[in-house]
Amino acid sequence: MTDCNVRLMLEDGASIPVYGSELAAGADLHAYLPNGSVVLKPMERALIPTGIRMALPAGFEAQVRPRSGLAAKSGITVLNTPGTVDADYRGEVKVILINLSNEDFTVKNGDRIAQLVIAPCIHAQFTEVKTLDETERGEGGFGSTGV
Repeated sequence: MTDCNVRLMLEDGASIPVYGSELAAGADLHAYLPNGSVVLKPMERALIPTGIRMALPAGFEAQVRPRSGLAAKSGITVLNTPGTVDADYRGEVKVILINLSNEDFTVKNGDRIAQLVIAPCIHAQFTEVKTLDETERGEGGFGSTGV
């Protein structure tokens, strides 16, 4: 396992991301709602603050992903998954939650709302060409290799 030093600034009362187990890939992100809660009606989305700002090392990104238990039990997921936090972003990390259930869902201060995965990223060199090499798959997409 490779370590990556992520520097954080926290709002007063915000929670630092925490890994749920020793080998967990994602650290839990918590809602930062010190003045109340947010009710998500069915099919409603909201931008939920976390109260954290971060400085990632160059060559890394942070991916904001849904929590599987929250999605399976309550129908709550991250709308733009995975959301990307770039290494040069210094604003507050916020999570776009959407309620895909048929019932209201209340997000309270300190609730675990998403997970944060830190990953290396590579900058590609894009080169325009006139043709691409042939492959067995070719142009087959969207289910072309089976369901």
